[in-house]
Amino acid sequence: MTQASSQSRRAAAAAFIGTTIEFYDFYIYATAAALVLGQVFFPSSDPTLSTLAAFATFAVGFIARPMAGVVFGHLGDRLGRKKMLLFTMALMGVATAGIGLLPSHASAGIWAPIGLVTLRFIQGISVGGEWGGAVLMASEHAPARRKTFYASFAQLGSPAGLILSLIAFRLVTALDQADFLSWGWRLPFLASGLLMCVGLAIRSGVEESPEFKAVQAGQDTARYPVLEVLRDCWREILFAAAAVTIGSAGFFFTNTFMITYVTQYQGIARSTILDTLFLVTILQFLSQPCSALLAERMGEGRFLKIVALLCVLLPYPMFLLVETGDILLMTLGIAMAVVTLSGLYAVIAGYMAEAFPVRLRYSGISLAYQLICAVAGGTTPLIGTWLASEFAGQWWPLALFFSLLSLVSYVGVCGLSRLRRQGTSPELVFVR
Repeated sequence: MTQASSQSRRAAAAAFIGTTIEFYDFYIYATAAALVLGQVFFPSSDPTLSTLAAFATFAVGFIARPMAGVVFGHLGDRLGRKKMLLFTMALMGVATAGIGLLPSHASAGIWAPIGLVTLRFIQGISVGGEWGGAVLMASEHAPARRKTFYASFAQLGSPAGLILSLIAFRLVTALDQADFLSWGWRLPFLASGLLMCVGLAIRSGVEESPEFKAVQAGQDTARYPVLEVLRDCWREILFAAAAVTIGSAGFFFTNTFMITYVTQYQGIARSTILDTLFLVTILQFLSQPCSALLAERMGEGRFLKIVALLCVLLPYPMFLLVETGDILLMTLGIAMAVVTLSGLYAVIAGYMAEAFPVRLRYSGISLAYQLICAVAGGTTPLIGTWLASEFAGQWWPLALFFSLLSLVSYVGVCGLSRLRRQGTSPELVFVR
């Protein structure tokens, strides 16, 4: 095995493990927001108001992500991908463990939710800077025609992190309600400190991206990469952001809002939906690499258009099956939607990365991805909760909302594919 191929595999593994830890931290907050944070930090006589307040703090992390995309995009294109990945992982570990140590509203009053919002904001900064670097370390180390597959390992961290978070909360929700509200919910957050040490050790052993080192060697690094990418590649940013919409917002629809929907509006047991989502996420984890391999064979653009259109249609059978309350039928319904949208999620990272020149790539993909995460990802649980409250007993407005998100992705994929065919981005040679 050559050193180059060894580094390719090592970079893909490091991207997977690193994003797994980052998304574990992010998802345990999302799960806690749906289950417990409203009661602990925003107590109210109306459970819906408490949940909305908790989801509002969830959205705060997404507000931070575009800002982090700008800052870390600039630094990643100036100083390198590896340094940013080490810093963002340490930042996430400290913020997440800090949430586990926060006093409740009953103990600290208004300072408790203020501390929660602050640490949530830091979580958002970390994930906002992390994603672009992880994708690029995997794809820029990859062999020329395997970039989609290797980049998908960074995306594989999302279901892996969710699996870990669901296991963690499945264990602590087995406690009686008083212990869970008092201290049980904190344990998944405190475990983040240990995971951070593992992630830092693995990432420190991967070399800097060879494509970025070539840019440095040629003294071609951009002085103001964010300004340059906004000036030269603004169409690519907009279409890439639109393309990834259902890949981002769809997960928070199925994995965050759905917990609230089935427990508060359908009367289904909390353990049932957590077990359902656990099974669905295992299927997602297994299917994502297969989606990347299939996309490389049939053409990434064609694959992305097909799955985006399927996502428009799938929320209707999903809700019909969820309404049954049967765990197997619920799993089937949610899995149909999640496996399909995760196909888009797995492939879009490498596809959008190739739409930007190397010297501006960290900034370009970070701005595109974090923009849509802030606009659609962070607000999806809030909008879903509002729709469920306004149209109590009716699921069709929620299905229409999911279809609209999917349609935005389809339009984005079509636009990005057209730009890649035309080769309008500077310094690019398109493979497809």
